[in-house]
Amino acid sequence: MRWVCCLDLDTFFVSVERLLDPSLEGRPVIVGARRGGPGVVTACSYEVRAYGVRSGMSMREASHLAPPETVFVPSRHGAYGLYAQEVRAVLERYTPVVQAASIDEFYLDFTGTERLYTRQGDADGAATIERTMVEMREAIAEEVGLPASAGVGSSKIVAKIASGRAKPAGVHLVRPGTEADFLLPLPVRKFPGIGPRAESQMQAHGLYTLRELVEESTTAARAKFARTISVVERELRGDGAVRFGRERPAFREHDPAGQRVGSISNERTFFAALDDEQRVLDQLLGLTERVCWRARKRGLRARTVSLKLRTSDFHTVQRSSTGEATAEEKEMLARVRRLYRNIRLRAAGLPVRLVGVALSNLVDDGGQLSLAFTQTKRVAGAVDAIRHKCGYDAVRLGHVDKRGVAR
Repeated sequence: MRWVCCLDLDTFFVSVERLLDPSLEGRPVIVGARRGGPGVVTACSYEVRAYGVRSGMSMREASHLAPPETVFVPSRHGAYGLYAQEVRAVLERYTPVVQAASIDEFYLDFTGTERLYTRQGDADGAATIERTMVEMREAIAEEVGLPASAGVGSSKIVAKIASGRAKPAGVHLVRPGTEADFLLPLPVRKFPGIGPRAESQMQAHGLYTLRELVEESTTAARAKFARTISVVERELRGDGAVRFGRERPAFREHDPAGQRVGSISNERTFFAALDDEQRVLDQLLGLTERVCWRARKRGLRARTVSLKLRTSDFHTVQRSSTGEATAEEKEMLARVRRLYRNIRLRAAGLPVRLVGVALSNLVDDGGQLSLAFTQTKRVAGAVDAIRHKCGYDAVRLGHVDKRGVAR
């Protein structure tokens, strides 16, 4: 019997903020930025969703819809990942097959574990799995302090939809053989992969539910939605996909060794524009450090570094600097700092919404660094060796001052 679980941390960012500030419990909360400010809603509590506020909505629109007592808090990007790691540690006690779909959503494979978890009184294997999911969810609440919902089914899609049915803080199991009863009454938009545009097209053909979609007999409509219908029918039979592929990485990067074509770049957009110069400099340090590390992984150096900056008025500027090929943070950061200073002279000190750093004009690292930089290269090599063994975040540059010097 196949058992796939989709565990979703309910209103994750809001829940973490409530752990950090218990006075927010039970109050309407919006995470992202100050009331009426620029940016978008990162997350919102159930109390404020009743007023039409949703994640991804502009902060100005959310401020108009939210009741006066709503608390607006800025995102704390550094804090959320730590709580996700604690949750994962709990999940891995129940099954070794855990796949992170995002920071607040995990897929788990419990296939074949019924005998491991069975207890006297369990009616059958399904009851055993359902009880185990309840216990796992309660362990997360007790040990980490976060609410979670779990959906269980014969495939990832069924489990995903079931997790939505389980909210808030519940468990919903779809027993084998009942997939059709569970799925057919649902609106087409509830099926993963059917977005707003596809929903509109289906509704134009009079197709509002999954039942109407799969029972559609019009040749033109079946041809138009044939691929989606095929996937839905597979799920109805209980034959949906269960394959656990590679996890979604924190950085979606592709760095084949030695590839010199194109560029190496990373950028970051801020939900709330940064008006603190030190925070902008720290972001530039992190981005420069990342692209240099990626270049060294490929065995490359770069002649050109580019800085991209978008201000709060949505004006985007990009500047480049070309010089001696290098992949050392100290040299690249000095160039990035000069580019940033040049842009800021023309940006009238407006808050920053986006920063990006890119390396191009890539060349092989043939060990041609001048003698003045051999010490730096040895340090970089040691840092890269630690990261290879322990992960990128095992060693990081700590700080960059207003002169652009990393410390």
